[in-house]
Amino acid sequence: MLHEDFADPSFSAALIGWQKEHGRHTLPWQNTRDAYLIWLSEIMLQQTQVSAVLGYYARFLERFPTLRELAAAPVEDVMAQWSGLGYYTRARNLHRCAQQVVAQYDGVFPSDPALLAELPGIGRSTAAAISAFSSGTRAAIMDGNVKRVFARVFGIDTFPGEKKTEQAMWRRAEALLPASGIESYTQGLMDMGATLCTRSSPDCARCPMQQRCVAHLTQRTKELPVRKPKKAVPEKHATLLLIVDRGEVLLEQRAASGIWGGLLSLPELDGHTLAEDEEQPEIDQDALARAMQPFGEMESQERLMTVTHVFTHYKLHIAPLLITLARREALAGEARYQWLATNRVADAALPAPVKKLLLELLGDQANSQARMF
Repeated sequence: MLHEDFADPSFSAALIGWQKEHGRHTLPWQNTRDAYLIWLSEIMLQQTQVSAVLGYYARFLERFPTLRELAAAPVEDVMAQWSGLGYYTRARNLHRCAQQVVAQYDGVFPSDPALLAELPGIGRSTAAAISAFSSGTRAAIMDGNVKRVFARVFGIDTFPGEKKTEQAMWRRAEALLPASGIESYTQGLMDMGATLCTRSSPDCARCPMQQRCVAHLTQRTKELPVRKPKKAVPEKHATLLLIVDRGEVLLEQRAASGIWGGLLSLPELDGHTLAEDEEQPEIDQDALARAMQPFGEMESQERLMTVTHVFTHYKLHIAPLLITLARREALAGEARYQWLATNRVADAALPAPVKKLLLELLGDQANSQARMF
């Protein structure tokens, strides 16, 4: 059902014309109908800028050139290729989605957006984008770029994340779909939001919507879209055990759910938090001794400088504790732990802040193998 109150053919015509002349046409996932290449780019681009994705995209396809090769690979290999890109649930869902498409659709992505949206990690907007670019399906997208463009062009002065506002934006997006040229229209929305109608410095002088944009005409580009009311950013603290011995570092496979799910990381010492006036946690030596029991006898320990990593919803303060061993125990019955040679750290499936910490602390041997992420 079209919503006639939102229909405006001149909007799509102006956008398509601009995209064909001024939009992006040379990105590695463009100029193809291969749903695998398009799907991979759309997942990587979720909450991540194009500049950050380009290198990962090329390396990922070098390792997994086809959907079937991705589906057949161990999830650990997938996580290692994703390491540093963030939002790791995307990688786990990517692997599950590839396996499901192979099992359910014989390795061919369905063209119906509704069926695509049922696959792991693919929401309504991503499904529409994949279908539009791979099959030419008329389907509406609604990502952060589109919300910003709509809020400014149409003067929407309520928070886009509010349920009623978002529902109205979806109705508008569906009503504005062109009768033809869906690929250029969809790409145009993405391009305009990414290159012209940016969050902090919109280039209104080059915008094809300048003469119809409510935010521009009323000088409210800095006010729209309406921002979510700010809340205090929660802060969390963790003491991580950096146990090194014989040129190796001890790593722990984290649980599939939660922070850094499924990745390798340094073992965490439970129950250690900072008081407001502390810079480093006070180490409970009895708790440390119990935590160290499966790994061996400590020779020395050294508290290193606390580092801070900012997530979307909180700050994590990481306090590393460097430990050397006088005697190493075999890891019998401790399947989630493993010793890794320091010169393999750069290629391990580690969270970005932990990898950075290890490369800095373990010295030239690890750094010489480092990839640039």
